[in-house]
Amino acid sequence: MRYQYKFQKLLELKESEKDKSLAAYQQSVSAFEQVAEKLYENMSKKELMEKSKEEKLRSGMSVQEMRHYQQFVTNLDNTIQHYQQLVIMKRHQMNEKQSDLTEKNIEFKKFEKMKEKQFEKFSLEHKAIEMKEMDDISISQFMFQGH
Repeated sequence: MRYQYKFQKLLELKESEKDKSLAAYQQSVSAFEQVAEKLYENMSKKELMEKSKEEKLRSGMSVQEMRHYQQFVTNLDNTIQHYQQLVIMKRHQMNEKQSDLTEKNIEFKKFEKMKEKQFEKFSLEHKAIEMKEMDDISISQFMFQGH
């Protein structure tokens, strides 16, 4: 007698959904990290530009050069603001994917637990049947021996 879980296909479907959700979550984490890295790079650039500008101001800087620096810093500010918005968006997407993954994982675990319980029940029933068969064989042998 072989055990067959009646919801095996559903369990496999839930596992597949969980795996897809995990892949989507990992991809969203990667996207978030890439955008956060770009934000960090641009903020570092701005900091270096500010330091460079301070040094040049001390040693003397033309008005044209000062305008150039200011324009560059303004552009960096815009880029930083853009990446800050992207980071917020990617973090939100990542959190949604994590929530979805958690939900899919819970669903999968429910079916997995049901399978374990049903297998345990099956095993107990199978063992009881075997014991009854052994008892029947023992009784038959006892009767056959003429007692």
